[in-house]
Amino acid sequence: MPRASTPPASAPAAPPAAAPARTLSAPAKALQKLGLTHPVALALHLPLRYEDETRLTPLADVHAGDTAQVEGTVRECKVELRPRRQLVVRLLDEAGDELVLRFVNFYPSHQKSLAVGQVVRVRGEVRHGFFGREMVHPTFKAVVPGAPLAETLTPVYPASAQLPQSYLRKAVAAGLQRANLHEVIPPELVPPGLPLLRDALQVLHHPPPRTALAALEERTHPAWQRLKFEELLAQQLSQWQARLERAARRAPQLLDKPQAEQAHSLSQRLLTVLPFGLTAAQQRVVAEISADLGRAQPMHRLLQGDVGAGKTVVAALAATVAMGAGWQCALMAPTEILAEQHFAKLVQWLEPLGISVAWLSGSRKGKVRQAHLDAIASGQALLVVGTHAVIQADVKFARLGLAIVDEQHRFGVAQRLALRQHLSAPAPDDAGVLEPHLLMMTATPIPRTLAMTHFADLDVSTIDELPPGRTPILTKVFTDARRDDVVARVAEEIERGRQAYWVCPLIEESETLDLQNAQATHEALAAALPQVTVGLLHGRMPAAEKAAVMAEFKEGRMGLLVATTVIEVGVDVPNASLMVIEHAERFGLAQLHQLRGRVGRGAAASVCVLLHTPPLSVSGKARLKAMIETTDGFEIARRDLEIRGPGEFLGERQSGDALLRFADLHEDQALVQRAQAAAKLMWERHPHAAMAQVRRWHGGHLDYLQA
Repeated sequence: MPRASTPPASAPAAPPAAAPARTLSAPAKALQKLGLTHPVALALHLPLRYEDETRLTPLADVHAGDTAQVEGTVRECKVELRPRRQLVVRLLDEAGDELVLRFVNFYPSHQKSLAVGQVVRVRGEVRHGFFGREMVHPTFKAVVPGAPLAETLTPVYPASAQLPQSYLRKAVAAGLQRANLHEVIPPELVPPGLPLLRDALQVLHHPPPRTALAALEERTHPAWQRLKFEELLAQQLSQWQARLERAARRAPQLLDKPQAEQAHSLSQRLLTVLPFGLTAAQQRVVAEISADLGRAQPMHRLLQGDVGAGKTVVAALAATVAMGAGWQCALMAPTEILAEQHFAKLVQWLEPLGISVAWLSGSRKGKVRQAHLDAIASGQALLVVGTHAVIQADVKFARLGLAIVDEQHRFGVAQRLALRQHLSAPAPDDAGVLEPHLLMMTATPIPRTLAMTHFADLDVSTIDELPPGRTPILTKVFTDARRDDVVARVAEEIERGRQAYWVCPLIEESETLDLQNAQATHEALAAALPQVTVGLLHGRMPAAEKAAVMAEFKEGRMGLLVATTVIEVGVDVPNASLMVIEHAERFGLAQLHQLRGRVGRGAAASVCVLLHTPPLSVSGKARLKAMIETTDGFEIARRDLEIRGPGEFLGERQSGDALLRFADLHEDQALVQRAQAAAKLMWERHPHAAMAQVRRWHGGHLDYLQA
């Protein structure tokens, strides 16, 4: 490893960033708006690209299509009015070759700097003009003859209209010199061949002339690799820190032991009354969860499985372990429809076993709600199912041992933190606070690279097989011009005694999105299919009305259900065999897969039709192509990560969390593995350095990732 760099004793002052707002210049205000208010933030504001101002090209050697820097003397500078008002400058170099500079937008300062006789240095793209070679709107500056050239490539930074590049370059250079970038990672844990952090940033901001620009632009240069490793290591260390902190907390040991008057434990009794058997994958994850619940440390486990893999029954069995041990269980879902689906299933399975189930939602109020609150507080209700209403201040549990969060990515970080804090309770022996075990479920499988990074603080259980009897779903893509054919297919399917969904993305007109809304689509389909009962379901309907519509559809009295994405998860109607998704190009890939999973839940062959309006974007084509080619949720998740990147893929799960800014999970898998191994060793051998690295990247106002 090279020797550590020593920061200069003094550095040029950065432009003011902490002065009162009324004294700030427009560029300084723009710096504040970008969050560039500290030396470290400035040091990590990396260039978008670079310009080579280290050499001059003779005018005789520049050709159309070249981007070059040239120098010459202004021979003529005049304003021409035809074909439109513009400033035309003729430049002559020492060899007598000429170049035309053309400015359609210009100011008096342009004319002053480009006065006849002035030596100027110009950089831009050369093209063929009417009077020969020319540059349109090149960058330029007046120089004295023989002025020295730049010694490094010139960075071009992400900026705004109020933030000139020259001002930003000076600010970044000052921040880079002043930032505390001393080495934190022990040298033996840094991958060989990578520079020190300060040296890496120096190269990224001011690459020497012979630096391979392709390596910089593709982020494969050793300087980029060092920065990515720093970021990935900090993330892995923070995940280790979360695990260590969790190991220090206490949770109730939940062992589902048979009661004296019972022949079997509660979970075993549930298995005997279920109308189906568990798959091998379900049995495996039930064993993993039960082992966690029997420990005195809080479980933080993610249960992932494809649409229809049978996660709900696994959650029910986990709940019986907690309740069989004499503790309460809470199950929270993001929407009332999904929560109601869980409630109906769990009541059907558990009430015959003598388990009282309480229901909480935003729509349940008054005496009925109070009766459920009393049952929860007294411990009479062993299982509580609901929406975010489960974590409201007036909900008091007698002995909560297990919290289950379904579709966890649709809850924000703050909500999950509130769940953990709100539901913790004093230990029976007054020896502190017991935290409930936490089981999170998702039907959006997590790709391996994400599991190693953003979910590394969780234990992951995977249901990787579907229950027997599932029929494969055929996916077809049509343009909106085939709409009438699709409506005819819906009519045929309903005549056969089947049912269908028609999903629309909006419920009211929008000026910005030219989409059919659900009400208009409902009216049009009801008119086109007079012999069919067509229902409407959207998120703004009262809860009782939504429940009535869903009940009519589930009982088969409604042939076609027009709905928004409120049916995305949790809706289980085995007789529904056709799904039509309108404006499919507007949906995310994971959402399309979730919606498709509402059919194919019975014995009938099922079809999902994706209607779209051309032309398709590149990502839109990729999403629809993936839907045609695979029904495997894990492959869908992998492609979704490629298309959207981790930030959008993770959605609300990471609200308030630090997303990767420099590393790319798809391209940098080898670095992820190196960082994972280094994080373990760093916590074991250098815990103070580990804490320093976490603080550097995730702590206080100098958070790298908020820069």
